Amino acid sequence: MSEFRPGRFQMLPLVIKNLLIINGLVFLAQLTLEKMYGYRLENLFGLHYWGSDLFMPHQFVTHLFLHGGFGHLFTNMFALWMFGSTLENIWGPKRFLVFYMVCGIGAAFCHMAVLVYDNVQISHYVTQFMNDPSFDTFAKFQQKFKLEALQGLYSEWSNKPPEDPELINLARYFLNSYQDGYRNVPTVGASGAIFGILFAFGYLFPNSYLFIIPIPFPIKAKYFVGGYILLELYLGLKNDGGDNVAHWAHLGGVLFGYLLLKLWNRHNRRTFY
Repeated sequence: MSEFRPGRFQMLPLVIKNLLIINGLVFLAQLTLEKMYGYRLENLFGLHYWGSDLFMPHQFVTHLFLHGGFGHLFTNMFALWMFGSTLENIWGPKRFLVFYMVCGIGAAFCHMAVLVYDNVQISHYVTQFMNDPSFDTFAKFQQKFKLEALQGLYSEWSNKPPEDPELINLARYFLNSYQDGYRNVPTVGASGAIFGILFAFGYLFPNSYLFIIPIPFPIKAKYFVGGYILLELYLGLKNDGGDNVAHWAHLGGVLFGYLLLKLWNRHNRRTFY
């Protein structure tokens, strides 16, 4: 028997309703400002690598309310409503909002750690090429990061002399541009907080049946959530150079959600309120 009885709860609790409104309004502001004035809110409010000139501490919070497109916004907000409504009705608005923000900010710190690692790695390989500009050092960079944008240059250079001056200058330009660009890429979205909520739902209601498109049969929450987390772990470890999804932020939301649930429930194994 399912543990989830939606008839007992408000279908659109207070915090979730306000989060939907705020995220929707911010997304409209993103579209309007970029279309009318060419200004991107992501530059000011998206989360940037701490070594970027665009980084500011408030971005650990504000990035949660921006999104990269309508599909990104819709999936996050639908998941927030689908899984979060039950939690807010059980916990109440204050505790739910605390959980949402802790998971989102915790995910941002985890993602920042990944950004630091990635930027240090990029800087190392770029510096190595600048000190020894040759096909061999360029190949080490490309084999490490597997960038589609550099694959054509890599293929062309592999058939020419390893110290071709024209290709060396071209590689310098591309590597410097990539390093500067990666340092300034903003991260946006509520996905870290959403994954914390998804985990909490699966943790508290493991045997609830979910109907998830395109899965053609009902699946228990514990299997869906567990499988989704394992998929994120696999994709994070795979570290595909063409993947622009912050998988470690998602896992960070799960981690902080788990820690907060354990903290709240350390003296009570039956309830969380």
